[in-house]
Amino acid sequence: MLDGIRVIEHATYMAAPGAGAILSDWGAEVIKIEPPGGDPIRGFFRTIGTDIQDNPVFDFDNRGKKSIILDTSTPDGQEILRKLAAGADVFLTNVRPGGLARAGLDFPALHGLNRKLVYCSLTGYGLEGPDADRPGFDVASFWSRSGVANLTIPKGEEPFALRTAFGDHVTSISAAAGICAALVKALRTGEGQLVEASLLRAALFALGSDLAIQLFFGRIGSTKPRHDQIQPLMNFFRTSDDAWICIVSRQGNVDWAPLCRALGLEEHIEDERFTTAKGRRTHSRELVSLFDTAFARYTKAEVSRRLDAESIAWAPVQTLAEVAQDPQVHAAGAIQQTPSSAGDGTRYASPGAPLRLPGYDDSPKGPAPHPGEHSRDVLEGLGLGADEIDRLFRDAIARTGMD
Repeated sequence: MLDGIRVIEHATYMAAPGAGAILSDWGAEVIKIEPPGGDPIRGFFRTIGTDIQDNPVFDFDNRGKKSIILDTSTPDGQEILRKLAAGADVFLTNVRPGGLARAGLDFPALHGLNRKLVYCSLTGYGLEGPDADRPGFDVASFWSRSGVANLTIPKGEEPFALRTAFGDHVTSISAAAGICAALVKALRTGEGQLVEASLLRAALFALGSDLAIQLFFGRIGSTKPRHDQIQPLMNFFRTSDDAWICIVSRQGNVDWAPLCRALGLEEHIEDERFTTAKGRRTHSRELVSLFDTAFARYTKAEVSRRLDAESIAWAPVQTLAEVAQDPQVHAAGAIQQTPSSAGDGTRYASPGAPLRLPGYDDSPKGPAPHPGEHSRDVLEGLGLGADEIDRLFRDAIARTGMD
C-alpha cells in the first residue's frame, strides 16, 4: 500500500518506532536514525543477563527497516538528517521538541526544505502547553497522567503498572493513522502537514467513553469488584476446570432468559429479583453468586457449547500461551513470521500489524537491522563520496570511542 513512500525515523524506544514498523509492514521504506551506541531498546534483554541474536522486543518495532548511525548532536549529523528529510515523504520523531528546534530539525525548518513532507512528532504530552518538553513514557503519560490507571484499579487497591509498551503501541496506531491521513493531503495538494501524536491524547481517546461521561455529568463510577457490578451480567465467571469466561450482556433484558437457559437456571427466568436491570443491580451480589455456582457445574468446553447455543456473546480469558495457539488469532493474521536477524533464512513468530489490507502483503518486509547496517548505502544515496563517508566514520569513532 505504501510502496515508494520513504520514511525517516529519528526515534528510539517503542511508540514512534512502532508507528514506523506499521508503515514498513505496509510497504514503506523506513530509514531508522540511531544514536551512537544504537537504540537503547537493543539492550532490552542484555539488561537482564540474556544475550541473544534476535531481540523480539526490538525486532517487533524495527523489522524491515534500514539503520544508519548518526550523531545528531553535531553539525555534520544534523546536516545529513536535513538532507535525508529533504528527499523523504515522512519524518517521524519522538525527540523532544525543544531539542529539535535547537538543532534546526523542527517542522518549520524541515518543511522549508521539503514542502510535501509529512512531519510526525510523537511526544508524551503534545507540542503545546507547560509540559510540551517534558519527557514522556507510557506508564507515566498514557497510563498514569491520563487517569487510565486510577480508573482501572479496583476501588481501594494500590496502583500497578501496565504491561510492556501497551500505551506506546496504542499511540503507534494513532500516529500511523495520522501519517497516512496527512500523506493523502500531501499526495493531493503537494503540501505537507504536521502530525502531532501524544501518549496522553491517545490514552484519552482510548478512555473516551468514560471521559465523555465525566465531562458531561461531572463524575464517573469507580471500577468495582465482580459482585458489585452495576450490570452484573457483564462479568467474569469461573468454570469447574478453573477457566475464566467473560460474558457480554446486551442492553435491556435480551440476554437474561437465554443466559438462564444456558446455565440450567430456567427456574429463575421469572425471578422478580432479576427480571429487570434495576433489580439485577439491586441484587447484584446474589445474582453473581448464583451464576458462580452455575458456572462451576460445567467445564470450559461444556459452558462454551451452551453459551453458543443461546447466541450469547462471550470469550475465554486467555493466557498469552493460549493466545499463541488460538486458531482465530492466526486466521486474523495477528501473528506473522518475521525473518531472523541472523541472516540464515530462518523466521520466528511475531505480532502482526494492527489491521489487514486484503490483496496486499502486510507481513514484515525483512529482519530488524543491525546497528548502522545501512549507513554507507544511505550516505552514498545522498551523493556523499567514499572519502567523505570515511571521514564521518573516523570522526564518530574518535568522538564516541566506538568502532
